[in-house]
Amino acid sequence: MRDLSRRHQLLFPHQANGSLIVGKDGTVYGSELIGQAFSDDQYFNSRPSAAGTGYDATSSGGTNLGPTSQKLRDSVKAAVDAYRKQNGLAADAPVPADAVTSSASGLDPDISVKNALLQIPRVAKARKLSVDDVTALVNKYTKGRDLGFLGEPRVNVLELNLALDGKI
Repeated sequence: MRDLSRRHQLLFPHQANGSLIVGKDGTVYGSELIGQAFSDDQYFNSRPSAAGTGYDATSSGGTNLGPTSQKLRDSVKAAVDAYRKQNGLAADAPVPADAVTSSASGLDPDISVKNALLQIPRVAKARKLSVDDVTALVNKYTKGRDLGFLGEPRVNVLELNLALDGKI
């Protein structure tokens, strides 16, 4: 087992050490694999979490509510209304599913590109930045499909918010 750990450390040191996000000053801000909650208008919001009190890795898990659950419908409707209000969207504007539902683990660190794009005007206004400057950062921190064809493009919220703060 130790030999395997040494090989991982040698071949994949970033992953073997937790995929940590380290700032310019050497501060560890978190892992690129575990989401964090952001709610201030100057930050991009993460995907909602159902893990404990939010992004608690010891309580990983989704809501386990099915599509016929009234509780799920009510919470999604409330989340959609809040998202539209926070981001200045019309009452009938489509809202990405990842903006209002948690992932299976409740720890997802990424949001869809569509979700990030809808948040740009709010973040730009709160930070007194141009929409173009914030869009450029979103584009810079957008990751493509894994292996070029698996999954969807996505944005790591912690990395993006740290970049906005000039920490990475």
